[in-house]
Amino acid sequence: MAAGRPREFDIKQALERAQEIFRQKGYEGTSLSDLTEAMKINRSSFYATFGSKEKLFHMALDLYMNEGPILASVAALNEPTARLVIEKLLRATADSVVNPDYSPGCLTIKGALTDSKESDPIKQLLTDLRVQTEKALSTRLEQAKKDGDLPKHADPVALARYVATLVYGMTVQAVNGASREDLEEMINIALLALPYVENGG
Repeated sequence: MAAGRPREFDIKQALERAQEIFRQKGYEGTSLSDLTEAMKINRSSFYATFGSKEKLFHMALDLYMNEGPILASVAALNEPTARLVIEKLLRATADSVVNPDYSPGCLTIKGALTDSKESDPIKQLLTDLRVQTEKALSTRLEQAKKDGDLPKHADPVALARYVATLVYGMTVQAVNGASREDLEEMINIALLALPYVENGG
């Protein structure tokens, strides 16, 4: 049996390029022409390999979640104290949204800026992802409260929502041109606003 024709492009590299375009323009704002041009493939190869724009986005998002800069934010949940969790999460977010290797912002935020019904599944996917992330932080802070690392009057759900709002706000600020230093100032103010979160070192 004759061997199949070798693929003429690297799938992971193509996904990284697609991921960057989605990060720049959002899901809805990205056209097929944008994708094929960035990925350096023709339309027939695009459809044969990825099937559709929606399927490609899922693949690009999987790569982003498993190998992208967001990993440092996820790792922050493993810090030993609530304050360190919050501090590391905010600083990891700042590093990610102004990373010079990527467009400013975050794929999970910018990708969800959609208006058409055709894009609703992607919008819902990213909304669910953000909700899950906030829930994971809330669960970690609940454990901190049980461990005595947060005082009894602390509300882990509200605190997680506050931190998530800061994360989303940093994404917007990065898109608006904020520097890493600008975001660091914001983080320092936020930490000062959390007096009941003990300093974890």
